[in-house]
Amino acid sequence: MNIQTVGIVGAGTMGNGIAQVAAVAGFKVVLIDVTDAALAKGIATLTGSLERLVSKDKLAAPARDAALTRIETSTDYARLSAADIVIEAATENVELKNRILKQIEAAARPDAIIASNTSSISITSLAATLATPERFIGMHFFNPVPLLQLVEVIRGVQTSDATASAVRELTEKLDKSPIGVRNSPGFVVNRILVPMINEAFFVLYEGVASAEEIDAGMKLGANHPIGPLGLADLIGLDVCLSVMDVFLKDFGDSKYRACPLLRELVSAGRLGRKTKHGVYRYD
Repeated sequence: MNIQTVGIVGAGTMGNGIAQVAAVAGFKVVLIDVTDAALAKGIATLTGSLERLVSKDKLAAPARDAALTRIETSTDYARLSAADIVIEAATENVELKNRILKQIEAAARPDAIIASNTSSISITSLAATLATPERFIGMHFFNPVPLLQLVEVIRGVQTSDATASAVRELTEKLDKSPIGVRNSPGFVVNRILVPMINEAFFVLYEGVASAEEIDAGMKLGANHPIGPLGLADLIGLDVCLSVMDVFLKDFGDSKYRACPLLRELVSAGRLGRKTKHGVYRYD
């Protein structure tokens, strides 16, 4: 398939990041969300990200301007009929994703690829909700999308070879590095990373060390560029909790029990950078 237009459902952190890299790479983008306000917020975030790249001489001003002209926004799923691939980038919630994927399938062309940016939910299970599961695949981008190179390309049981091949090719055209992953809860990176973050919350919860000391320990002792608690704030504490809950449910192993402190902070609305308060404050 010659992919020229990328549809994206969800203008939040991941969706607007994917829209940015696709537009910069020269693809037309159709960005969908439920309200004009959500779309406006997504475009504002995307524009600010492009401005920072220009100010750091990592992107030329004409390239920024051209990228912005390639992005169309709408609340109407029918606009996805122009897309060669549609990427769902909604919140990590199974019921929500299933509902959105059915809406995408109804609006997209029969030959269009449908992908999910899920970070932990079974691709095989999501594909089963579609009438044409062979054209469904996982494309797990990492936050912040414009800066991190990796994309996990996850095949469900139903995913066709043609779909997988086209998505790997697209990923490379987005100037990203794909790794092929077999469907499994959390795939590769989050299977390893999120339990480590959860363990850091347990260390904090038990009073073994302060948040600053935990993060300093992992940066200085394990050569991590950012500590696990600071990374949790960047990812979103709600996302980390959702991933742990998926692991506990799907694996049935108590080692994936979310730390009570993580759950309490999410209940308090302290989700990290996006709310200006998580483990740390950002205001």
